[in-house]
Amino acid sequence: MALVAPLFLAWHLFGVSLAQLGNGFWKLGQFAVLMFPPTPGRFFWLFLQALGETLAIALLGTLGAAVVALPFSLLAAHNITPFAPLRFLVKRSFDIIRSIDTLIWALIWIGVVGLGPFAGVLAILTSDIGALGKLFTETFEEADQKPVEGIRSSGGNRTAEFVFAIWPQVSPVILGQILYFFESNTRSATIIGVVGAGGIGLHLYEEIRTLEWQMVAFIVLMILVTVAVIDFISVRICRQFTGYLKAAS
Repeated sequence: MALVAPLFLAWHLFGVSLAQLGNGFWKLGQFAVLMFPPTPGRFFWLFLQALGETLAIALLGTLGAAVVALPFSLLAAHNITPFAPLRFLVKRSFDIIRSIDTLIWALIWIGVVGLGPFAGVLAILTSDIGALGKLFTETFEEADQKPVEGIRSSGGNRTAEFVFAIWPQVSPVILGQILYFFESNTRSATIIGVVGAGGIGLHLYEEIRTLEWQMVAFIVLMILVTVAVIDFISVRICRQFTGYLKAAS
């Protein structure tokens, strides 16, 4: 009941009516009918090239963010960095960065470097530094400390503890996180393309604006298929990497 009451309160405050909601679903159904059959018209190769640009934006942004976030996450993990003020500073920096949405970062970078895919790469890179940094930090902190204690008892230094005890545990998780963000950023790169950061998003916006619903459907299908393929490949990569680590150990 405590959860239902705020729902009805919000419903009342926003002035939502059943008639308005029903009319919206009716229009949505009309749009769905207009989308069939999906077709690229004469722009198939243009859409394909734009989709490739979107993938490049997502890949470069994700990898760049991972490269930057990884060393900083080491500074934020309590089981790796003993200096508490430094950990606090890095963690709060991650919070500040990830509190700003990717779309806002895109608008900021467009103002700095201009329109185009470079702004999209920088937007995803900046946004993901905060998110990946937080996830990497938590992954390091949750690592089993028994192997670390074993290295320490045998006279190993902090570098040996990380290389031989912590990193083998967390590397499959970190790889999975990076691959997931690449998949997610493929969708994000589509959204920021609407504001001029390159990729398929600009074409999607133009087709919606000109009411070319069949082309809109085709672009949406291209994005869905691409994300599904990325997800399939990511799962296979993670399984093979995990199997390789088990065989090596």
